[in-house]
Amino acid sequence: MFVRIVKMSFHLDKIPDFLENFETVKDKIRNAEGNRFLELYQDKNDKCIFFTYSYWETEEDLERYRQSELFNTVWTFTKQLFNAKPEAWSVDKVVTLN
Repeated sequence: MFVRIVKMSFHLDKIPDFLENFETVKDKIRNAEGNRFLELYQDKNDKCIFFTYSYWETEEDLERYRQSELFNTVWTFTKQLFNAKPEAWSVDKVVTLN
C-alpha cells in the first residue's frame, strides 16, 4: 500500500465549484478498485490550496483509476479551476503512530 498526495491551487472564486464537484464524486473515487482511504485538506493560511490524501493498494490500482472515465471526467472539470500547476507525490508510509 502507498499514499498519494496531490496539491491543487484554485482561483478563489472557483473554490465553491471545486467543493461542490468533489462532494458529488468523492464516494466514487473512494470506491475505485484499490482505493482504501481518501481525505481532502485545505491549507489554513492560503484558502486556495487543497490537498487530496489517498491510500492505494498498488500502483496499478492508481494507474487504472487514472485511466478511468471517472478520473477523466473529474480531472477535466477540476483542471479548469486551477490557478497554478498541480503537484503530486506517491510515497510509502514509513511510520504511523496512533
